[in-house]
Amino acid sequence: MTPSLTAFDVAAIERNAEILLNRIVDAGGDLSRVRLMAVTKAFDAGAPNAAVAAGMLLLGESYVQEFVAKLDHVTEAALEAEWHFIGRLQRNKVRRLPECVSVIQSVDNEALAAEIARRRPGQTVFVQANLGDEPQKGGCPMDGISTLVAKCRDLGLQVEGVMGVAEQAEPDVVLRQYQELASVADELELAERSMGMTADLESAVAAGSTMVRIGTALFGSRPAKA
Repeated sequence: MTPSLTAFDVAAIERNAEILLNRIVDAGGDLSRVRLMAVTKAFDAGAPNAAVAAGMLLLGESYVQEFVAKLDHVTEAALEAEWHFIGRLQRNKVRRLPECVSVIQSVDNEALAAEIARRRPGQTVFVQANLGDEPQKGGCPMDGISTLVAKCRDLGLQVEGVMGVAEQAEPDVVLRQYQELASVADELELAERSMGMTADLESAVAAGSTMVRIGTALFGSRPAKA
């Protein structure tokens, strides 16, 4: 039986996306280089369906089991969108990642990289950094990024960028953390920098983000977990 999906207002999502794009421009971003990702985690399949109907073709998910179940109810257009996995990923969940995932952004250790290479040879990945050394967050230490990138490449993975989540801190601290990550990406000649969410978009763009990950500013508050 097909579940009842949340009815999102496509026109409202279009308006929200326009506001976000204007924020990117006001922060000094070039829309030919900075992409807007619709993060649909915690929402049902109505969210990616509506996002794609609103013209957003870059989607992000964070929970493997939820992602797999959601794909049974997305539209054909949504299924053909560019999907990135952006959440913490356990090695035993790699085999369950949907084939539609084009980029895994949350590679933060060598064991995970090895499992991805075994299960998905040649997979495109980003290396995730823990910008504030916060134990509750995923990501490898900043001083370990270059080593992990080299390991991923040795395993045959296609490393195209870095990803990071800044601390909830003063804007100057957030800006500095994103600048440090962008500098590492420059040194490693990685073109993509997945940095910034709704609250800190401006700092991320100013630091050189090429991809901002937005959920609530597009879709509203996420539903409470049952």
